[in-house]
Amino acid sequence: MARTTLQRKMLITFAAWSVGILIFFPILWTVLTSFKTEAQAIASPPIFLNFDWTLENYRVVLDRSDYMRFLWNSIFIAGGSTLLGVLIAVPAAWSMAFVPSKRTKDILLWMLSTKMLPAVGVLYPLYLIFIKLGMLDTRWGLIVVLMLINLPIIVWMLYTYFKEIPVEILEAARMDGATLKSEILYVLTPMAIPGIASTILLNVILAWNEAFWTLNLTAAKAAPLTAFIASYSSPEGLFYAKLSAASTMAIAPILILGWFSQKQLVRGLTFGAVK
Repeated sequence: MARTTLQRKMLITFAAWSVGILIFFPILWTVLTSFKTEAQAIASPPIFLNFDWTLENYRVVLDRSDYMRFLWNSIFIAGGSTLLGVLIAVPAAWSMAFVPSKRTKDILLWMLSTKMLPAVGVLYPLYLIFIKLGMLDTRWGLIVVLMLINLPIIVWMLYTYFKEIPVEILEAARMDGATLKSEILYVLTPMAIPGIASTILLNVILAWNEAFWTLNLTAAKAAPLTAFIASYSSPEGLFYAKLSAASTMAIAPILILGWFSQKQLVRGLTFGAVK
């Protein structure tokens, strides 16, 4: 029995490492390619480690583009859309979790079904609306769009976390005279901090990686790092080494954030799993 359990653990560990390496390999390959020359980047068979390492691609990228402007736009848009989404989703998820109606589940399913709508199907009317309102190529316009896109996910995640909190705690707070505002701010929110934090982290990542809307609703002023990467695809062809350098510079901030926040993210995703 003990031997079978050990073999099972080894098999699970091997499978987990295999999946992890498989997922991480494209990122590793992109980083390695960013240090190659263009000739080495398109060499066949591919060169893995035996190449002349160079920082030329990063120098060209930094000289050609205002990286810090793209970075600031990404931070502002991802952070703003997530913050606005959480401010709207917390009271919405609270009402659905603690004051449910007969249609609560239908509303949740309807919200989730909007994620299945092809984005290109609403691009043209939204583009015209943005022109009329003067929101085209603005950071605030993208904040609103990305907030609306990710709002169903934020509500669903917070609703799941809030459902794990005993309703008796909130009832006790009401009996002690807590107002609705106090109940949400001083009772519910502190108890759901792990879930709220993981929701914020996940939605920052989703907003950071969004490409379709950022490429179609921006031109120059509000362009984030996704547009920064796309600028290295030109009619003359793809410059793989420079494209890899730009991609590495675009994903580095979010990778660092994810690395330092992984414990909080895992804690939030497992919040309420064990009582």
